Amino acid sequence: MVLSPSDDLNLRDRIMARLMHVRDQGGGVVTREQLSNFEIDGGHRRLIDQSRGIWNPRDLNVTLSIVSSPDGPYDDREVDEGYFVYSYRAGSTDGDNRKLRAAIELSMPLIMLRKLKAGIFVPIFPVFVVEDDPTARHFLIALDESLRFVKPQTLDIRAKAYAQQLTRRRLHQPWFRASVIRAYETRCAVCRLQHGELLDAAHIVRDSDEAGVAHVTNGLSLCKIHHAAYDQNLMGIRPDSVVEINSALLEERDGPMLKYGLQQMHGTKITLPRRKIEHPSAEALELRYEEFKAS
Repeated sequence: MVLSPSDDLNLRDRIMARLMHVRDQGGGVVTREQLSNFEIDGGHRRLIDQSRGIWNPRDLNVTLSIVSSPDGPYDDREVDEGYFVYSYRAGSTDGDNRKLRAAIELSMPLIMLRKLKAGIFVPIFPVFVVEDDPTARHFLIALDESLRFVKPQTLDIRAKAYAQQLTRRRLHQPWFRASVIRAYETRCAVCRLQHGELLDAAHIVRDSDEAGVAHVTNGLSLCKIHHAAYDQNLMGIRPDSVVEINSALLEERDGPMLKYGLQQMHGTKITLPRRKIEHPSAEALELRYEEFKAS
């Protein structure tokens, strides 16, 4: 039995609220196993198809989730600012796409699952289907509700700047966070804290700098206290991975957080990713360490 549109929407809202919690606990990612047996409303529900990129539950009016893989066979891609192209499945014009088209008419939100590696996904939600192009064989996905009723080609300069900020926040930052925290196996590089919801992906060279690329080698998995200390140059990390604490801070006397959380980290070495290709860039660490010393 298909749910009424209002019940369908309410269920999606509950699923997304729960998914946000699961994602944050996992350091920005969810696994196929979690998505295949997702706990919601005291039961379990599938949030991803077993083999296809579109999941159309029988009891829902429109598609619940779509999968996009950067190294997949389809030409899924970011276009303009704030939008994403999602390709038809090969050989299909209707079928799986029917409920995806219905999302336009019913204005229903979807979950986009961006594949990070086999069985690991970065969930982006809610997203909205805004256009269907049968000739080009793709759908246009808005990454934010505010862009649902605006055509990309009609955006003025201010709107494009706003859309760029949305894309960075909704698409790029989650991907960067997930990539970095996964590389560090969901733990703080400084103190080894292993609670994903308390971890951030910190840029080594700041993202406001031209060299501050959103790549795992320009990132560190840090708990919130060490991320704040790093951003404020109260903590530095040398190119040889040794932690230094601001000299004035070392002289202070305060509670146990200062003593054990910061002062006792002085002179220790950060935990590095297992894969050398994901180690922080020595050049980036050097640039940032010079800023720390100058402060």
